Amino acid sequence: MFTGIVQTQAVVVDATNQGGVLRLALQVEQQYAENLNIGASIAINGCCLTVVKFASDTQGCCVINFDVIDETLKLTNLGKLAVNETVNFERSVTFGTELGGHIVSGHIHCMAEILSIKHHQDNCKMQLALAKEWQKYVLYKGFVSVNGASLTVGEVDEQGFWLHLIPETLSITNLDNYREGDKLNIEVDQQTYTIINTVENYLSQQAK
Repeated sequence: MFTGIVQTQAVVVDATNQGGVLRLALQVEQQYAENLNIGASIAINGCCLTVVKFASDTQGCCVINFDVIDETLKLTNLGKLAVNETVNFERSVTFGTELGGHIVSGHIHCMAEILSIKHHQDNCKMQLALAKEWQKYVLYKGFVSVNGASLTVGEVDEQGFWLHLIPETLSITNLDNYREGDKLNIEVDQQTYTIINTVENYLSQQAK
């Protein structure tokens, strides 16, 4: 489980596809790898990945390795990663962690395409296109995880929704690196997802 509060950005040092599996190696400052274990879960661009290997390097950092299978590659933007790109990085929740965002599972539902980016002096507006089947789960002022960042939904329209990003969000996450036409990982709020599906299933049963 995660909070959607991105801790830092990790740098891609290797991204090699071998037989449908992406061998992904990320470099992160050593402080973000303290007490790390093989098998630990880390959210990378919002996608929960399992640590398969890690080791300190000569730069005071830690290189962490993951194996990303084809099903994950189909649903996320991880397959597009290249060396020297950055990804959003969040360790899993531990007892006593402050829940500053919302409950995030790390299971990506879909991707959203960036339709428009509008920079202003103190904020950035980003318009995202979402597939029709997922639009009902994204509500005005509700939560959504975008590349692993817990964000509040702005305006909702027939194409998808808008985000309003403050400078702090842009500096901590990699969202400022994306351009129109790029795709971002989306995890809708699990509580909203569960409620809507439960109500729809109940109404469907009642109509029979």
